Amino acid sequence: MAPAAAAITAWLILGRAWRLVLWWCGLFIGGMTLVVATKIAFIGWGLGIRSIDFTGFSGHVMRATSVAPVLIYLVLQKTPRFVRFLGVLSGLAFGVIIAVSRLEVHAHSLSETITGWILGAAVSVSFVWILANHRKVDLHSWFIALSLLALLATPYIEPTPTQRWITNASLNLSGHTRPYIRATWKMAPMSWRPANIDEVDP
Repeated sequence: MAPAAAAITAWLILGRAWRLVLWWCGLFIGGMTLVVATKIAFIGWGLGIRSIDFTGFSGHVMRATSVAPVLIYLVLQKTPRFVRFLGVLSGLAFGVIIAVSRLEVHAHSLSETITGWILGAAVSVSFVWILANHRKVDLHSWFIALSLLALLATPYIEPTPTQRWITNASLNLSGHTRPYIRATWKMAPMSWRPANIDEVDP
């Protein structure tokens, strides 16, 4: 979803919609900042909501729900309003599918996927509302086509080690040598090592 968010930014820049670029970057980066902040708070200091098993917003769900509706809306911006509305709904539904997938692989709790979806929906719906009240962006169909083709290759690209970066940042900021983990809601034991720190959430 990060490359898709970058593609949206590129479309807006090419369309010279500078104010929309600022709105989109502000909303998306703001949402991602909240995701990272909650993860750092838990990994570094053990701050979360134990009663609902919340250790931080689901980044996967937040990104999917914030990007997909906007991407679809921009592609369909010249279609009737009802078609655009259905497109936004399908983007939000895509976020639900990602949320369910994160639950199925036990990567996040129910509270983390729901709040991740709500945060992502707040970003996308807010930006779509701004788009709906703005003149249509002069998008270049050839650039959109090339971008969408490029996005098809992203699943095969080596993922960035974001979880490792967040864990390292959390330990550096807190001064701790071991992260907090969900299993016991305490610091990980000295012998604790995830099978793959880039894939294992707290």
